[in-house]
This record gives sequence, structure tokens and C-alpha cells, in this order.
Amino acid sequence: MQMSYIKFDKLKLINLEYSLNKEILRSNRSGAYASTTIIGCNTRKYHGLLISPQPYIDNENHVLLSTLHETVIQREAEFNLGIMKYPGANFNPKGHKYIKDLTADSIPKITYRVGGVILTKELLLTHEDHRTLLRYTLIDAHSPTKLRFSPFLAFRNIHALSKANLYVNKYYEPVTNGAAFKMYNGFSPLVIQFSKAVEYVHVPQWYYNIEYIEELNRGYECQEDLFVPGFFELEINKDESIVVSAGLEELTPHSLVRRFNKEVKIRVPRNSFENCLINSAQQFIKKKGKKVEIIAGFPWYDRRGRDVFMALPGLTLAVNEPKLCKMILNSMVEDLDKGLFPNIGYGQKALYNAPDASLWFIWALQQYSDYTKTRGQIWREYKKPVLEIINTFRNSELSHLQMQENSLLFIKEQGVALTWMDAYVNGKPVLPRYGMTVEVNALWYNAVCFAIEVAAIANDTGFVDEWIPIKEKINNSFNMSFVIKGKKHLADSINGEEIDVSIRPNQILAVSLPYSPLSEDKKIDVIDVVKKELLTKRGLRTLSPQDFQYKGVYEGDVIQREKAAFMGSVYPWLFGHYAFAFYSVYGKSSLENIEEFLSELEEVVWEHGIGSISELYDGDPPHRPNGSISHATSVAEILRVIKLIKDNKK
Repeated sequence: MQMSYIKFDKLKLINLEYSLNKEILRSNRSGAYASTTIIGCNTRKYHGLLISPQPYIDNENHVLLSTLHETVIQREAEFNLGIMKYPGANFNPKGHKYIKDLTADSIPKITYRVGGVILTKELLLTHEDHRTLLRYTLIDAHSPTKLRFSPFLAFRNIHALSKANLYVNKYYEPVTNGAAFKMYNGFSPLVIQFSKAVEYVHVPQWYYNIEYIEELNRGYECQEDLFVPGFFELEINKDESIVVSAGLEELTPHSLVRRFNKEVKIRVPRNSFENCLINSAQQFIKKKGKKVEIIAGFPWYDRRGRDVFMALPGLTLAVNEPKLCKMILNSMVEDLDKGLFPNIGYGQKALYNAPDASLWFIWALQQYSDYTKTRGQIWREYKKPVLEIINTFRNSELSHLQMQENSLLFIKEQGVALTWMDAYVNGKPVLPRYGMTVEVNALWYNAVCFAIEVAAIANDTGFVDEWIPIKEKINNSFNMSFVIKGKKHLADSINGEEIDVSIRPNQILAVSLPYSPLSEDKKIDVIDVVKKELLTKRGLRTLSPQDFQYKGVYEGDVIQREKAAFMGSVYPWLFGHYAFAFYSVYGKSSLENIEEFLSELEEVVWEHGIGSISELYDGDPPHRPNGSISHATSVAEILRVIKLIKDNKK
């Protein structure tokens, strides 16, 4: 029998210091997700077994089913398999002590041993609808066995916490093999059903002061009250499997087993590093009405315009899904307004202020045309949005962005962080980066060059003649402005006489993008500096450790963490651009070094978000994971690097 790729044994699982830092996640195309730790103890307000958008409240995600505690009953002895933390070091119950092991090759599967009872629990989220399925199998038992299930309900926004109150609806609606609950008006009902007949006992009660250790560590409110309406009880025989469904709609109970088996078959098996990332990549794709979008990261991010385009090639083209790539491009084009895409929010709440998001769109379009070999069609299909973007920027039609006389872009809005380094403390940007920034202007040069290229193929000579002088001016001005005399690295940002010469990773884009304004010698200089000062086994640091502002550990309350985010923290997505920069200069001789990095990075799939890559890591060794447990740009760029290796091996 083949060994599991992702496996945790009892010694690791019962060690709470180890296991509470490891989280599992599953999302689906409907926008729902399920997430908890590998032992089932929720450590975040974002954890839950069914978290679903609620269109009649705010269309944001809400935790409906927080957790489900299982109790094994034999000869009137009860063994609660659940685990929950209360203030202090108080865990009750302590069901993790019964866990034998956990594997997660296809879906998470926990094996419990309670005396002579061996019971497995498997968890999945259905592909299309808002439904979590759990399958319990009694592997062994020496006497009649019952299972009891106690659902802990929250019915609140993922960013909030539930508190005991007098307004909760304590009643339930009987359904076939189960019951439906709706704590408050406006919510979808939570329908819990079983694949076999079950007895429901209605004994509503509140559980108080459940504590989420991650929120405590992050400096947020961390205690909540959860509502348990009652419990379900049934008998289970040796070798029997039962499936529990928690969804928003009632279904036919006898279909549950078949549905569970079907869902397992369509999963990408997590039996290798690459397959873990392909599996993870699927989880960022979300359908919203007729649109298809990308979620920036789990558990707290939603769509972010910049991240959509940064992650798009890796999440689609690197896994051979060009049609999906085009669907997302077209979905986003519908939201283009005055040359900008919404960076966060939707509709009237959308914030249109990130100029680089539009330039990342053109880069993503460039990657799509490369993959599909459709350069000849791009100008015909996407001329309108591309023209809207570059003309808006050239004509300085935005209040916060200006194309200067030297044809470089200048960010002029004070008090707002408008690049990807957008951390805030007390309402002020940690890193303002006003003026000309290196990566925005590298993206600008690349966008103009690509537009000229595809327009030339389409014989749009008027456009080409108009923009070639601008392209040449951007090239010259970029080198005059960002190349620092006597230094190998580039300036990070320039605001009049103020030049930020901090060694940051943004300069690598001036080498990695398909069109670079730099000479070959200067590319080599930049790569050398980035490799020496910023490269770690998890990606690139956001600041050189030699800098007096460097913060090597991302920890503490929200203010301390935000200060550290771009003052030394490591971002894996940046390695993708480092790898492509390295390859563009050194060709196939670079691949051995890139592969060596990937082999070290493989450890991340067991570290934080199981089977995925986190948002960021400490700048200092051992580079502890932080931020969102599964981040779109992190996964996407590493998939793009893996594809680079595979394409060369072909």
C-alpha cells in the first residue's frame, strides 16, 4: 500500500503546540468554504464547517455551522471526540487524545481509537452548492455502538463574533433524517441530515466564552458564545458508513452516500507537491452570478483586483485551463471604469484606486496570448480596454496618477497606499511610496510595449506610430531615474529630490517582465543584489536585513504585524518573478537553482494551510508562516515556476 503524502501521526496530533498551528481548508465555486485545524479545534473566528455567503444580509461569508462534536457511546460510557478552547489553557472536551492519525491525500481523514472502537471521519465541501459532507465509518467495535452529534451554531459574519442573546430562534423544522435551524431572520436555514434514520433531541442551550487563540494572538476580540439546539443520535454497525450533510437546502438522504463518493472522485489527489498546488489553485475560483472571479486568499480575503491579475496566469494557464483564464479576464473587463479595475469591494462599495491593477491586467492578457498563441487576435478582442487604460494613464485623467513629462507614472495621492505594499497603521500607510515607483513603471513599460506589439500585428499603424516615441521615452527615463550611480540595485521610489534607495524586491519586475527597459548587464546586477540580500527558502524578503528598518519577525498585535509586513517579511509570489528574471538572463543553466528552491519550498504543504502556501513568512529563519493560510498569488506563482521547469524538460 502506498504511503500517504500528507500524514500526521498521533504524537504530532496530540501535541497542541504543533497541531493547533496546522489548518485545513476547502472552498468551492459557490463561494462557500470549510476550515478548521487538523484536530478540529477552531482557533480563528474564520473557522467553521460551513461558511456561506448570505445574499439577503450582506452577501458576505457567514459562519453557520461552527463545529460538530461527535460522542461515541458504548455500554452507557460516553467519549466526546470534540475539542474546544476556553479562557486560559482550558480545553474541554479533549477529544484530540483519541486521534490515531490524519491523512489528507484526497480529503482530510481522521482515525479515532476509543478503547476497542476504531472510527474514521472524512470531510469534504461539495463542488457547486453550499454543503459540507462528513462520512463516518466504524472500522472496528466489540459491542453495540451509538454516535451522538451536537451541532454548534454561530450564524454570524466571519469578521464578527456570536454572543448569547434573547432574540435567537430556538425552534427547529423537522426534515427527513434530520432537522433545519435558522437562528435569525434573513439567514438561509442550516439543514442537517443523515444518510440513515436518526433521533433528534431538542435541548437548546448556549456555550459561553469559547476562545480563539489566533484572534487572541492577533490582538482582536477572541471569545464568543455558540448555540447548540440539541443533538442527533443513531446506532452504527461495524463496517458501516454514514454520511452527514450540513447544507442550505434539504435533499434526499439516500443520495448522500452516492454524492459523497462522486465528490471524492473529482478531487485532484494531493499525492505530490505539484498536485497539492493544483488542488489548492481550484479553491480560489469563485462564480458570482454569471461572472467568474478569483479569491485573493483564505480565510479573510475576497476578490482584490490587483491579486486577480497577478494570480490569474498561474491559477489557470499553468494548470492548462486557458478557457477559465479568458472567462475571468472578460468578467473583470466588465468592471473596468475610467482605466481602473476595482481593487476591493463590489458595485457602489468598490474602491477604484490601484493603478498597477490595470497594468497587471495587461500582463495577464500578455501571458494568455503567449499560452494560446493568439497575439493576432488580442488587439481585435481587447483593444478597447487596453486603450482605455493606457490613454487614461497617458492623459493624466486620474486625480491620483500622472504621466510626467518624462513619460513615467507618478503616484501623487498623499495618505493612501496605492501599490501592492499597502499596509496601514492608525489609518496611515506604513510605506507611502508616493512618486515614481519602480515596479509600477516597469509594468507601465511592459504594457506599452505589448500594446505596440499586438497593434503592429493587427496593422494598426496609427497607434504604433503614436506610441513608439512614448515607449522610447519611458525606456530612457526609467534608466535615468531608477539606475543609481555607483549602486548595483535600482531605486525603489522617487519623489522629487527624495530617492528611496532601500533594497526591496520590487525591482525584480524590471527584469522578469517580458519587456524590460534594462540592459543585460544591469539585469545581472539586479539579480545579484536580490539573490544576496532578499532571497530566502520561502521567497523574497520585502527589505534587506542590512536596513535599519528591517523587521525579521511578523508577530504581535495588528499594528506590530502591519509594520513588519513590508519591512522584511517574505512573500512567496515574488520568487516567481525572481525565477523568471533568473531564467531570462541565464537560460537553462538557471533551472538547477530554481529546482533546488522548489525542493526546499515543498515543506510548506505541511506547515500552515495543509496542502497550500501561505501569504507571507518571517524574514528571519526558520521563516515561520503567517498571514492567510492559502494565498492565491503564492500558489499561482509557484505553479508558474513549476510549469517553466516542466516546459524546459520537454
